[in-house]
Amino acid sequence: MQKKHKRTFDSGFKTRVVLEVLKEGKTISEIASQFDVHPNQMTQWKKDFLENASVVFEGSKKEKNEIKKMKEEQDSLFKTIGEQKMEIEFLKKNLKKLNLL
Repeated sequence: MQKKHKRTFDSGFKTRVVLEVLKEGKTISEIASQFDVHPNQMTQWKKDFLENASVVFEGSKKEKNEIKKMKEEQDSLFKTIGEQKMEIEFLKKNLKKLNLL
């Protein structure tokens, strides 16, 4: 007897199915047969989607602030690297003058 493998669906597929369910143009059964997914599974995806819908709008502010902080940190690091590079070049130049390099 062969063991059935568990089907997995990517987030894009789940989103398409849920959006089709939310349109309410077809019954759950019709959509289930169209996408070859059990109606209970589609109902669970719809529930999860609606529970987490607010994250779409919340995340943008948090992400923008995080990106801003990362850019500021990156600029600071680039500045530090530039300063260190100049110091290294200065030291190399002076060591050459002293015939130590």
